Amino acid sequence: MSTDLGTAANGTRYKVHGSGRPVVVLIHGLGLDQGMWRWQIDALGQCYTVLTYDLIGMGQSSPPIETPSLTMFARQLAELLDELNIKHAAVAGFSLGGMIARRFAMDFPSKLWAVAILNSAHKRDAAAHDAIQNRVYQSQKDGPEATVNAALSRWFTSPFHDANPMIMQWVRTTILANNKEYYPSNYQVLVSGVNELIAPEPPINCPALVMTAEEDYGNSPEMSQAITAEISGSTLVVLPRLRHMAMVEAPELFNKHLLAFLYRVYAEQTHG
Repeated sequence: MSTDLGTAANGTRYKVHGSGRPVVVLIHGLGLDQGMWRWQIDALGQCYTVLTYDLIGMGQSSPPIETPSLTMFARQLAELLDELNIKHAAVAGFSLGGMIARRFAMDFPSKLWAVAILNSAHKRDAAAHDAIQNRVYQSQKDGPEATVNAALSRWFTSPFHDANPMIMQWVRTTILANNKEYYPSNYQVLVSGVNELIAPEPPINCPALVMTAEEDYGNSPEMSQAITAEISGSTLVVLPRLRHMAMVEAPELFNKHLLAFLYRVYAEQTHG
C-alpha cells in the first residue's frame, strides 16, 4: 500500500495510505501524533484509503494561532479534506480525537459517512473534572513530563506495561516532545470541551460506533453508554479487561470491531 506524505496549507502534517477507495480518517489523542495508528493502518488499508494527520500543536503540525478549541480542531480537519478533495469520509477519533470527531459531526455533517468515537470522555462528575483539571495545572507548571508516568499507568494494563518497555518508551518520548508553551492549552480542550458535546446540538445523525475499554476509567463504559444514548442508532462496544490504549494493547480485537462497523455501514449505504 503506497503512502503519500504532505503538509497542508494550514500547516497540518498528514499521510494518505492508499487511494481510490472509501476514506477513513483517524484522529489521534492528546499529546500523541498520527504514529499511534500504526497498529490499525494495515488492517484498515485492506478495504479503505486511510488518512492520518497530526493535530494542531502536536506531532509535526504547526502550532496554534488561536486559543485551541474543539471548533478549531474540527475546522482543521475540514480544511484538510477540502484541500485533498475528499468529499466524504468516515472519521474515527481516539480520546481527544473522539471529542473532535463529535464536534466535526456537528459542524460538518455533509462530509461524513460514519463516525467512530473511541475511548472518549463525556460528562464528568466533580471529582473526575477536578482530577483532569489538576493535570492541566501540573502541565502548566512543569510541562508534559509532569503527567506522563501517571498516563502510562492509566493507559495500559500492568502486565502489558511491564512486558513492553519499548512501547512505553515510544509513548513517553511522543508525549515529552510536546511544546511546553501550548501543550497545556491543548490539554484544556480535553477538560472544557466535554460540556459542548453533552446533548449535542445539532444532533449527530450519521452512523456511529462508540467504543471504549472496561478499565478505561477516565473514558468509562458509563460515559460511552451516555454518548450512545444521545446518538440515534449508534452502536456500543466495551472491550473487556483493557484500558485506554486498547488499539495498541489488543489491536486485533480493536480492529475487528472497527472494521465490522465500517463494513456494515458502507454496505448499507452502497447497496441499500
